[in-house]
Parts: sequence; C-alpha cells; structure tokens
Amino acid sequence: MGDIPNSFADLNVVQYLSLSDNRLQGHIPESFGDLLSLEFLDLSNNSLSGGIPKSLEKLRYLKFFNVSFNGLQGEIPNAGPFANLSVQSFMGNEALCGATRLQVPPCKAGDTKRSRKAIVTILVYVLPITGSTLLVATDGFDKSNLIGIGSYGSVYRGILADGIKVAVKVFNKNLEGAFHSFESEYEVMSNIRHRILVKIISCCSNDDFKALLLDYMPNGSLEMWLHCDDHYLDLLQRLEVVLDIASALEYLHQGYSAPIVHCDIKPSNVLLDENMVAHLSDFGISKLLGEEQSVTLTKTLATIGYMAPEVGREGKVSTKGDVYSYGILLMETFTRKRPTDESLARDVSLKRLVRDSLLFASAIEVVDSNLLGELMNVILQTSDV
Repeated sequence: MGDIPNSFADLNVVQYLSLSDNRLQGHIPESFGDLLSLEFLDLSNNSLSGGIPKSLEKLRYLKFFNVSFNGLQGEIPNAGPFANLSVQSFMGNEALCGATRLQVPPCKAGDTKRSRKAIVTILVYVLPITGSTLLVATDGFDKSNLIGIGSYGSVYRGILADGIKVAVKVFNKNLEGAFHSFESEYEVMSNIRHRILVKIISCCSNDDFKALLLDYMPNGSLEMWLHCDDHYLDLLQRLEVVLDIASALEYLHQGYSAPIVHCDIKPSNVLLDENMVAHLSDFGISKLLGEEQSVTLTKTLATIGYMAPEVGREGKVSTKGDVYSYGILLMETFTRKRPTDESLARDVSLKRLVRDSLLFASAIEVVDSNLLGELMNVILQTSDV
C-alpha cells in the first residue's frame, strides 16, 4: 500500500515491470516516460488515481500495457504505443475517456487536465525489481533455498524486506528457449486472475537476467505428495486437488476472452498452499488461442506420458490436449502410478491399465493401496445406508 515512488525512473534499462495487485495509490509518475527500454508495464488491480501520463507516448518499445481496474480519469493518450492498445488495457476505470474503439466515452472540455504531482513514499510492499535485490531476497541464490528445477531454470525460496515469502523463478539464459519461456509465462499470467492459478507478484528483466516473483507455496507439489514415502494425501484431499485443477482449466479454456492452453498439466506443476489448496503453475509453454481458433501448432513438446498423442505426432495444441493431460493426472492421483512407471508392462499404458480395470470390475487392484482402507470404510458406510 502506498504511492509509486519516483525512484523507479532510475531503472532506465528495465524492460518488464509488473506492479499489479499491490494496493498502490496515488498517481502514475510522469517519470515513467523516461523508462525508454520498457516493453511490458502492468499496473492493474490497484487504487491508482489521476490520469495516464502523456509522457508514456515516448515508450516506443512498449508492447504490453495494463492499467485496468484502478480509479484513473481523463483522456487516454493516443500516440506512440497507445495507437495499438485494446480495450483490455483500460477496463474498470469509469472516468477515462478517449477513442471510441476503447469503449470509453469521448472526452469533453476539461477532461484532459492531469495532476503532475507524485508523492515520494516508501512502499510497504518492497518489490524486488533489480537483480541485486533478488540476490538479497534469496540469500544469493544459495542451494539451501533451491525448491525446484524446471525445464528452463530454477526456483528459489525468497523473503522480501517486509517478511513476505516468495518463490523466485530464475530463467537460465544458457538454455535455448528460456527467455522466450519467460516472456510467454509473464504475458499469460499477468493477464489472468483465478484463485487456483499461481499469481505473479513482480518480475525482473534485462538482457542477461530474467526472473519471476511468484506466490510461495509452502506445501510443495502434488508430485511430492504422491511419490515421496514421508508424504500422504487422503482420499478427500486428493479429490479436492483434482477438483481445484478442473476449476482452473475451466477458467483457462472458457473464462477468458480467448482460450488459454496450459500445455503441460502434470503433478509437478500442481502446487499446494498452506491450506493444502491446489494451484496450477508454470505457463512457460502455454498458448493463447485467437478468436474462433480451436487449434494451433507448436514445436515445443510437453512432458512424455502426459502429452496428448496429437501433440507428439503433429504438434497440434488445443484445449482437448489439456483435458487429456488432466485425465492422466487424475489417474495418477488415485493410483499413485506415473504414466512412465517401471511397473507397467511395455505395451500397457496407465490409461489402458485403468480402463481395463474398470471394464472388468477390478478397479480396486489399481487404486493406491494406501487408500484401500478408506475406500472399504466408505463402501461399508454406504451399504449400511
């Protein structure tokens, strides 16, 4: 909570800046027009007031801009990058005016007056925007704070100056496609809002370093809870997890302006918060489908075993592929067998194993043995009724 400090103007090499969902107040500083390298600027879901500075028209590299759901007023600039922005950038600001294509009323005389004052205060939320701050937050990316390794980098546990724990996802610049993955994940996750999706708190980006600050999930991944001997989820917990992920997929596929395909649904991308609520993470290879587009193509393959056949054969990406992967995750959750489990015969997939067990009324043979006692109690209680 607080105003945006003018000190942000010193970050003149920053390309990506996200301050969304941070209860910010006051005005957007005119000095943001000096951030000439800026490509992404997200100030959405705060309590900002005043106008959109005309100085931002100088940001010729700006491709993504979002000030939706604030209390802004006055004329929306129309030159420079603003000529290519859409209505989604300005939603939820009832007092804005400007071009009719932005679905706001036309400006009247006096609407273009803007306040040019910006009160310099210290944010209660100290957002680590520079690499040096990130190094402090993670104790220099010490291995003791490493909590995960992904396809394009590593995730560390970090603590901000106000004591808030975060997960810092650092992209490995030496891996081909890593920085593209950063851009894809930031673009998708900065535009979606759902309680079951891991939220971006902030980001850091320059030519040599890219990282995302994410909600910290203290209870690790579904992968860990299913396959580590010292962890256990009961029947109800597993059911709640798969229902949570189904809710997230429904939002991605049907609740946004265009369908979003996650492309890598698997237990290691399902994270659990302090209340054991599941959250879907890692949108590094996700795809945003265009209007009336049901299929797109990709050269980036997802994880073997969870990937739909048409993705592996033809590179076809669609929401149906996510549903296929979700089905595999569902089976793994209740059987505690990975789709690549060594116990499976060479010509028998997890999908076939579960299908055959249901056809021949022997599902109890494939269900996780740890759940059998709970299942028997449920069956006995049902028979008593």
